[in-house]
Amino acid sequence: MASSIRESATSSPTAGERGALGEALHGIPRPSAGESEWRRAWFQLRRHRLAMVGLWVLVLLVLLSVLAPLSPYDPNKTSLRERFQPPNHSHWMGTDELGRDVFTRVLYGGRISLAVGFVVALLGVGLGGLIGATAAYIGGAFDEVTMRIVDVVRSLPALAVLIVLAQVLRLQLGIKGGFWNIVLILVAFSWTGVARIVRSVVLSIQAQDFVLAARCVGVPRHRIVLQHLLPNAMAPMIVATTLGAGAAINVESALSFLGLGIQPPTPSWGNLLFNAQTYLWNNPWIAIFPGVFIFVTLLSLNFLGDGLRDALDPRLRQGV
Repeated sequence: MASSIRESATSSPTAGERGALGEALHGIPRPSAGESEWRRAWFQLRRHRLAMVGLWVLVLLVLLSVLAPLSPYDPNKTSLRERFQPPNHSHWMGTDELGRDVFTRVLYGGRISLAVGFVVALLGVGLGGLIGATAAYIGGAFDEVTMRIVDVVRSLPALAVLIVLAQVLRLQLGIKGGFWNIVLILVAFSWTGVARIVRSVVLSIQAQDFVLAARCVGVPRHRIVLQHLLPNAMAPMIVATTLGAGAAINVESALSFLGLGIQPPTPSWGNLLFNAQTYLWNNPWIAIFPGVFIFVTLLSLNFLGDGLRDALDPRLRQGV
């Protein structure tokens, strides 16, 4: 009797007891052993406080941008009588050199900058994932040539090449920095990292039974890549999307700040900074608020990306 009591006192808690303890400590329902990996990843992500802060901040920024037309001010309407007003009850972020409401222009600028970031990230991840999975599955000379192209593109100084490319398009071809022009320029450099990551994942799973079985029953190559290989590489692709969106917003802002990105009168966070640089000393609020929005967005995307990486990496979830 005494020995059984000692054994029960010293034995480790069962899985159910650990789950109940985790739920009590964190206030988050713990997934059971039979639930999907995505539910486990969501459970882990919700425990990452900075990631959740980043997620909700991004949701708020997107909502503000979507609801920008509700502002009582026209983003492009000028009023010289109201120029250079500091932040006040009528203009929460002040007015610029033409009397335009800075808060309204920041909201409309968020529409462009956020759209560029997420569209570039989605297109770059989709293109890079498809190229990387196809190269790994086909192998041979196609894989070698594809990876050498990736190496060449990644060896180039991306920002310098983008500046030259945008300048050539503007001066030689007369193509100004429209939305889709900027998107295509950024996508041309954003797919390479994803292609290399997805290729390494596919190389590790293409010899598994479910892929071999698909080959044996005559499933076409493109269906194997799209239905079997890419879904198993989805975790790193999701992480790459969040980090790629931040990088795209940063580069678009840099190009617009240099006058090579989105062109006025269409506002973006980058060209708002470009227009404000002349008045930075005497009217700093014109530059401060777009800069704060860029900083907060990039920080939130990085927090979310870190949380997704921790949640979706099985090596980091073994202790969950």
